[in-house]
Amino acid sequence: MSGVRTSPPVFSVVPGRAVHQCLRERRADVIDLVERTYRLHGQRQTVNPPSYFLRFPDRPASRIIALPASLGGDDGVDGVDGIKWVSSFPTNLDLGIPRASALLLLNDPRTGYPFACLEGSIISAARTAASAASAARRLAASRTVPRRIGFFGTGLIARFVHDYLTELGWDVEEYGVFDLDARCAGSFAAQVLAPTRRPVRVHDGPQSLIRSSDLLVFATTASAPHVVDPSWFDHDPLVLHISLRDLGTEVLLRSVNVVDDADHALKADTSVHLAEQRTGARDFLHATLYDVLTGAFTAPPDRTVVFSPFGLGVLDLAVGAFVYREAAAAGSAIPISGFFHELDRHRST
Repeated sequence: MSGVRTSPPVFSVVPGRAVHQCLRERRADVIDLVERTYRLHGQRQTVNPPSYFLRFPDRPASRIIALPASLGGDDGVDGVDGIKWVSSFPTNLDLGIPRASALLLLNDPRTGYPFACLEGSIISAARTAASAASAARRLAASRTVPRRIGFFGTGLIARFVHDYLTELGWDVEEYGVFDLDARCAGSFAAQVLAPTRRPVRVHDGPQSLIRSSDLLVFATTASAPHVVDPSWFDHDPLVLHISLRDLGTEVLLRSVNVVDDADHALKADTSVHLAEQRTGARDFLHATLYDVLTGAFTAPPDRTVVFSPFGLGVLDLAVGAFVYREAAAAGSAIPISGFFHELDRHRST
């Protein structure tokens, strides 16, 4: 009833350990949740404005990104508003800590009050990996199931993508790994891939990795294209171009290109953005993931297929709301009593 006094929602904090516990062993659920969210986005039941990049003249390699979004609830997806605030400071690696950190703020769509602050890097990694696994599953449905999976870049995102790809149940014959840092490649091979009890090959260069992989996962921190020879892809692999800036224009123009959202992916000098600048058009884009999910597009079996996902803020909201609900039920969301104090317009307390 209009005018009835109510209280703001309880504000809670969900720390990283609780986020991890909520998402552990729930990868199949998260993949399905991400697919439902993509469907809502394709049906225009979301608001996902452009990201804002905070850059620093004295620290040109670093940035902090704001991703505001709103997600309409439907089909098992919680309606929620919010924002992800994610930083990327490459110099952190020299300090022995991860490059990126993030938090996710969730707002009640009825009152606008924030009701939860969650550690966001795990949520971001999970939604990125779930998006990649969804694309791999759907795009491979019309092709030979990949047997040789290669990882170009071996950080946190690569680990999460590997974990989520295992949910697809593919019979992998061999894993390949390449990283500019040979120590990181060796560690990834030993700690992430070796437990699968499948053969693992650490490559000494990118060409051999690419040519020997049916499915390629690009998860680097590259700021500009560095894989520019289209002939390396003559065997028509499926490519998860997660880091968005690895592939040269000639590679993309000889491939079938799928994005999650064209307006978002073709910005900030991503590889697909550079291809648009080069050609003056978007004709090289063939479909969005929504088109794939709805059956409007089927990937050809005899072409290189590249999936370039920007990573939408609505995905963070969907996974974040799921985590909050699970954490609250488990008692691992920490309520902050009295967080909102001035709630009476005139009375002083």
